Amino acid sequence: AGRLVLWLVADAGVGIFIGLAAGFVAEAMGVAAQMVGLPAGYAWASMVDPQTQADSGVLLVFAQLAAGLLFFALGLDREVVRVFARSLETLPPGTMVRAGASVELAGRLGAGMFTTGLRLALPAVALIALVDVALALIGRLNQQLQLLTLSFPLKMLAAVAVLALTAPLFPRLLADYGGQIMAALRAVVEQR
Repeated sequence: AGRLVLWLVADAGVGIFIGLAAGFVAEAMGVAAQMVGLPAGYAWASMVDPQTQADSGVLLVFAQLAAGLLFFALGLDREVVRVFARSLETLPPGTMVRAGASVELAGRLGAGMFTTGLRLALPAVALIALVDVALALIGRLNQQLQLLTLSFPLKMLAAVAVLALTAPLFPRLLADYGGQIMAALRAVVEQR
C-alpha cells in the first residue's frame, strides 16, 4: 500500500507540474491585463468573473477569456495531451522524476509568464504614462484647468486603442511562450 501511495504521489506531481506550466500561458494574459488595468482606471469597473464568481476587473475577465480562446486556437491543448501521453510511455508508474530540476524549471517558466505579460502590456502602459505626463504638464501651464475629470476617460480610451492596435501581436507572443513551455515539458518528460 505504501508503494502504491508513493506511485500516486509521483504521478500526481508530474500531472500537477504539466497543468501548472500550461496555466502559465493563460496567466501571462492576466498579468498583462492587471498591468494595463490599474493605471488605465479599469480597476474601478468590475464584473463577476464566470470562473470564480468573484468580482474582477473588466479587462482581467476579458483577458482570461481571450487567453482561453487563444490556448485552444494555437493548438496548445493538443500539445498538453501529447506531453501527457508521452509521460505515460517514458515515466511508467513507479518512476521518480528529479524534483530539483523541475522546481527550477517551474521558476523559470513563471518568470517567463511575467516577462510575456510585460511584453504584452508595455505599449499600453507606456502610452498611459505619456498621457499622465502630458496632462501634468498642461495642468502645470494653466492651473485653472481641471484636467482630473479628463484623465480617466482619456487613459481608458488610450489603453483600449493601444490594446486594439497591438492585439494582432498577442497570438504570436503567446505562441512563442507556449512553444517554450511545451519544449520544457517535453524535456522534463524525457528525463529519467
